[in-house]
Amino acid sequence: MDRVIAKKTWTPKRILSIAGISAIVLLILGSFYFTSGKSRLNVDTERITISEVKQGPFQVTIPINGIVLPQTSIYLDAQEGGRVEQKFVEDGTMMQEGQPILRLSNPDLELSLANQETSVFNVLTQMQIARNNAQQNTVSRLNQMAEVDNALKEAERVYNLNKKLVAQKVIGTQEYQQAENAYQYQLRRKKLTEDIMRQDSATNKIQLQQQEQSYLNMKKALDLMKKKVGDLVVKSPIAGQLTSFDAEIGQNISAGTRLGQIDATSGFKIRADIDEHYITNVFTGLTAKFTLSNKDYKLKIKKVYTQVVNGRFQVDMEFVGEVPQNIRRGQTLQVLLALSDETQAVLVSKGGFYQATGGNWIFKVSEDGKTAYKADIQLGRQNPDYYEVLEGLKPGDKVVTSSYENYGNMQELVLKKE
Repeated sequence: MDRVIAKKTWTPKRILSIAGISAIVLLILGSFYFTSGKSRLNVDTERITISEVKQGPFQVTIPINGIVLPQTSIYLDAQEGGRVEQKFVEDGTMMQEGQPILRLSNPDLELSLANQETSVFNVLTQMQIARNNAQQNTVSRLNQMAEVDNALKEAERVYNLNKKLVAQKVIGTQEYQQAENAYQYQLRRKKLTEDIMRQDSATNKIQLQQQEQSYLNMKKALDLMKKKVGDLVVKSPIAGQLTSFDAEIGQNISAGTRLGQIDATSGFKIRADIDEHYITNVFTGLTAKFTLSNKDYKLKIKKVYTQVVNGRFQVDMEFVGEVPQNIRRGQTLQVLLALSDETQAVLVSKGGFYQATGGNWIFKVSEDGKTAYKADIQLGRQNPDYYEVLEGLKPGDKVVTSSYENYGNMQELVLKKE
C-alpha cells in the first residue's frame, strides 16, 4: 500500500531564495538610506579647531609693516664741487649745529673770489675818486658863485647911483645906460650860474647813486662768492647723528653729490607701506598700535603719500603718548592700523573654513557636542582675528573653524575623541 509523503515547507532551495531576496531588499534599502540621507564622517576632535561665537568689541584693522625713522632728517649735499682735503668727523658722530664735517678745495672758485674782491675794490676806489671830484667841483662852483654875487652887488650899486645922478642931470644918459646894461648882465650871469650849479648837483647825485648801486651789486656778488667758498667747508645744519657718510680724502666731489644725512635726535616717526586696495580708506588722523617688549604703544597717521609705487603707498605715523625707550632707527615694527571705530558685534574666530565655504556656511556643533552640522551664515567685515557675523549664529554657539579640505561633501561630522 502506497504511503503519502508530506511536502516540506522550508526546503533549502526556498530558504536560499528568500535569503537572496531579503539581501537584495536590504541592499536597496541601505543604498536608499545612504544616498537620500545625510552623509556623515567621523572626525577626531583633537585634530580640528572648535571655536565659540561671542559678543565683543570689533574694529576693522589691517596689519602693516612699519620702519622707524627719525622725526627729522636733513640730507647733506655738496653745494660746491671740489676735492676732499680734510675730514673732521666720521660716520655715526653726534653733531652740533654748525659743526664742520669736511673741507673741500676748489682753486677755480677761490680765484674767482679773489678777482671779485679786486673788482669791488676798484669800484670802491672809483666811487671815492668821483666823490672827491664832485666835492672839488662843488667848491669851485661856490667860489664862482661868490664872485658872481659880488659882481652883481657892485653892478647894482653903480646902477642905483647912476639912476639918481641921471635924474639930477649930473651924468649923461649913456653912462647911465652902461650901468644898467652891466647890472642886467650880472643878473643873467647869476641865474645862469645857479642853473649850472643845480645841474651839476643833480648830475653828481645821479652818478654817485649809480656808482653806489654798482658797488652794492658787486658787493652782493662778492658776498655770494664768499658764501660759495665758505660752502667748501661742509657743516652740520642741525644737531643730530651723522649717517651714510662715506667721503674719503682726495675724492673729487661734484656739486649736488649726496654726502650723507643728519638724523635729528628729537624724536622718531614710523613709515609704513600699505596695499593700494586701502588707499581710499586711509587718511590722516587714523590710529594704529603695536606691541614692543610686551607693552602696547599708540600711533596716529600724520601724512599720507598718495603716490602708488608697485601697488603700494606710504604713510607717516607719529607716536601718541609714550615713545619706547629702546627703539632704534631702521627697526621694523608690526603695526595694526584701525580703519573703523570700535563697535559691538557677534564674532567668530578666523580660520581655514573660509577657504572652503566663502563665509556662506559653517559646521555648527550640536548642543550635546557629539556632531557638527552645516549651518548657513552671513559674514560681514573682518580683521586679523575675527569675522563679523551678520546672520546664522549667536553668542555661545560653537563652530568648527579649522580647514574643511578633507570633508568633501559631508553634511555632518561625528565628533569623537580617540
